[in-house]
Amino acid sequence: MHQHPALAPGRAAVVTGAASGIGLAAAERFAALGMKVCLADIDAAALDAAAESVARIAQRPQDVIAVPTDVSRADAVERLKERAHAAFGEVGVLMNNAATEGGGGLFGDPGRWRTILDTNLWGVIHGVQAFVPAMIAQGTPCAVVNTGSKQGITCPPGDTAYNTSKAGVKVVTEALAHELRTTPGCAVSAHLLIPGFTFTGFTRARGVTEKPAGAWTAEQVVDFLLPAMANGDFYILCPDNDVTRAMDERRIRWAAEDIIRNRPPLSRWHPEHQEAFAAFMAEKE
Repeated sequence: MHQHPALAPGRAAVVTGAASGIGLAAAERFAALGMKVCLADIDAAALDAAAESVARIAQRPQDVIAVPTDVSRADAVERLKERAHAAFGEVGVLMNNAATEGGGGLFGDPGRWRTILDTNLWGVIHGVQAFVPAMIAQGTPCAVVNTGSKQGITCPPGDTAYNTSKAGVKVVTEALAHELRTTPGCAVSAHLLIPGFTFTGFTRARGVTEKPAGAWTAEQVVDFLLPAMANGDFYILCPDNDVTRAMDERRIRWAAEDIIRNRPPLSRWHPEHQEAFAAFMAEKE
């Protein structure tokens, strides 16, 4: 299968939030491609177990390292960059994937808000600021993948802190893509991964021990990610077993048209617009 040129044997990948879920699945896939892999996560014990799993896949176990990292701290992410460069000499792929689950209602605990924003949004900003200037300077094909969320686009009510964090990731990644394409000689691409319903550690934390029928596995998300990167896609909008691409497109269009049509915000959930939304979703293109 054709791959993004950064996904090549001997190149190095750094993955945050790599102890489980999509991050671990991506780290395993990168190792299977012959890449060197640096796994980062705040959970040191889980990270060690994940690194052992990835090392069993790698052609050379010494090409897999684990760096416990709190991405909410700029100094910690800077140390992660230094460790990766010391071990591998370069970084070809940066996957800013670390995130914490929601639970930050609009009038909820300010401490919970800070934790969500510090990890989900500032973690991405720290990763971009620490790694990308060196990736540009290398002059080699590189890729940055930031993990967003559909909740950062359609913003369903009830989980405002998480929505805000992921909306910020979308804005940061769009700005990054613009910056990269306007930098002379830059060979770095940016990609916004937008997973659908995925069975991960977040799902298990809610007491769901078996994969729901509607969910994709983390491996399926990575299966969808890699060809999209090879195609040069920026918005990598994943379906799942319940929600098709067409359904996502219509939901996103409806949300954007709240502004254009001067509807109430979040009109999809407004009682006076629910019937119109249902009819819109049922329309044939």
